[in-house]
This record gives sequence, structure tokens and C-alpha cells, in this order.
Amino acid sequence: MITKTGAAGRGVRNWAGRILTGHGPVVTYGLIAVCCAVFVLSPAAGLNPAYGTGDALLAEQRSFFARWGVIPAELLSGSPRAAITPVTALFVHGSWLHLLGNMLFLYVFGGMVEERLGHLQFALFYLGCGALALFGYALANAGSEQTLVGASGAISAVLGAFLKLFPKARVTSLLPFLFFVPLRFPAWIVLPFWVALQWLAAQRDASGPGVAYLAHLVGFGLGFLYAWVRYAGARGAAVRARTGGKRVRLK
Repeated sequence: MITKTGAAGRGVRNWAGRILTGHGPVVTYGLIAVCCAVFVLSPAAGLNPAYGTGDALLAEQRSFFARWGVIPAELLSGSPRAAITPVTALFVHGSWLHLLGNMLFLYVFGGMVEERLGHLQFALFYLGCGALALFGYALANAGSEQTLVGASGAISAVLGAFLKLFPKARVTSLLPFLFFVPLRFPAWIVLPFWVALQWLAAQRDASGPGVAYLAHLVGFGLGFLYAWVRYAGARGAAVRARTGGKRVRLK
């Protein structure tokens, strides 16, 4: 499923112009830039001749992923080195397709969430939810020694927050089973459908770490819950302001 958001209200402006003045989604673009730079400069991309070719390159890739990715058995053993990997793994990707897919979703959905949360809060939200999603996946696969990398858990949190904050935003989707015909649906239809696909895939994933569908689900839930809690108080304050401080019942 490939998606693209449309304008969600008058508050959405031209990001390209705003980024130049420091008022656009600078954290979103910064995260994309860092992930791309890490991938291109690492042995994962296979572009740097210093890492060699063939078996030598494969050995460098395995060492790179093991050093910076999450290995559930090591993380849960209390290893100090492994303790930082739920954060470092968010910037490591296993292939060009893995990188481009994640960055596309971050580009499409991240900017609007960042503008609502603010730069610093969005950065902390992204890193915190992403790390917790990977840690949750490690708990469910405690004995695994396979390596988990990628920003999917953090980006899933962005999707969860987007659903809560912009449920009526129009999303253009290209669905393979409909021959990639572009169709526009509100986010409250598209994103729950995406969650359902992750849930079904997680039920079939009995071979341990691979595509971290469970991390996607954990991240999405954390993102939605954070946005729900973060803006519940703001909604109540707005209601009280409109009613002169009197209590009202929301239906």
C-alpha cells in the first residue's frame, strides 16, 4: 500500500518554503537525511569499496547490523552495549527497499504530526516510541539472537498519532489488489486497514524476527495513545474556555 496525504485544513502550508525559514518539519527532514546518510555510508548499501565485495562485504554487513541493531537475547541480558541499540537501530536499514519504504511513510505523514507536536516534542516522541516498539518486540522474542533494524516502529507511531490528530485527512492510496488504481480515502479508513494487514501478517509470522510486524503494532498503539493523552487535556481546556469554566458533558 502506497499512500499520500492531501491538505488537512487551512493549517497545512507549503513545506518547501517553510523549511527555509526554520518553521517547516525540520525534524522529519533531518531524520530522513540521517537515515539516508547512515545507509549510504555503511556497508549495507554496498557502495563503499572500502568494505570489499562478496563474502568480505557480507561479513562487514553482518558485523554492522550486529553492532547497531537490536538482538533480543543480548538486550534482555542487561548488556550495557546492547542497551542503546533500540535507538541506534532506528537509523539502520537492511536494504534500499527497506530504507525507501520507511522514508516514504515518514515523509508523507511525519511533517503534519511534527507541526502539531512541535519540533522537540516530535523528536522525543519519535525516538521514544520507536525504542519502546523495538523493546516490546524483543520481549516477545526474548531468546532470539537475530538482529532487528529499521525505523518501522517509530514510523508506525507517527501513523498512530496521525490517525488521532488528523482522522479526516484525505489519503491517496495505491492498492496492489486493485491494480494500483489511485483512490482517496480518509485516514480513519486507510490507517486502520494498514493496522489490520500488520496484525494478519504478525499472526502468520511464526519464524521469529524478520519483518517486525509486532513492532509495527506496538509503535502504532503507542503513537495513537500518546496523541490521545497529550491532547485530551487540551480539548478539555478548550471546552472550559468556551463555556466560561462551567462543566459540560461531552457526548
